[in-house]
Amino acid sequence: MLSEIVNWIVSTVGTLGYTGIVVMMFLESSFFPFPSEVVMIPAGYLASQGEMSLTLVIFCGIFGAILGSLFNYYLAYKFGRIAILKFGKYFFMDENRLMKIEDYFYRHGHISTFIGRLIPGVRQYISLPAGLGKMDLRLFSIFTALGAGIWVIVLVLLGYFIGQNQALIKEYLHLIMAVLALLLLIITILYVRKVKKDHAQK
Repeated sequence: MLSEIVNWIVSTVGTLGYTGIVVMMFLESSFFPFPSEVVMIPAGYLASQGEMSLTLVIFCGIFGAILGSLFNYYLAYKFGRIAILKFGKYFFMDENRLMKIEDYFYRHGHISTFIGRLIPGVRQYISLPAGLGKMDLRLFSIFTALGAGIWVIVLVLLGYFIGQNQALIKEYLHLIMAVLALLLLIITILYVRKVKKDHAQK
């Protein structure tokens, strides 16, 4: 079943080309999340076969991820406050908590967006609190691009160098995710220490 899905994705990306990558990554980062692995790894494989440009594959993957993230960001920015003030009481969310979210993303939105883009199951939704907190759009776009860029490049290179060896890809992906988790933990610790140091100096 998995092999059939991968073959279908390879066929779809090959047929739709770069537009297909942008569309699929837009969906992956917005309201219809599915693993980006099933898009970018096959695209990397096609690049290794000379059927696509490696540079354009990476660019389209990042571009699609940014577009999907901006879509979620805009929805939360435009309608989030209204929805929470109207229905938040049913989900233990009131205006006071909303203000805390806004304050948090004003002060720490950049690091949260970057880290969130690299965590499976979180990357699709980190745009919502960012939009809700009215995070600076320029910073949001930059750190979304950085986080998405790292993940897209990792997936594309896996497809490029390993190809369709799904067992080996799965093994390397688990290893890469473990390394990323460790790096994100280190980044978080360093950031928290910096924030505490800045507070102590004030």
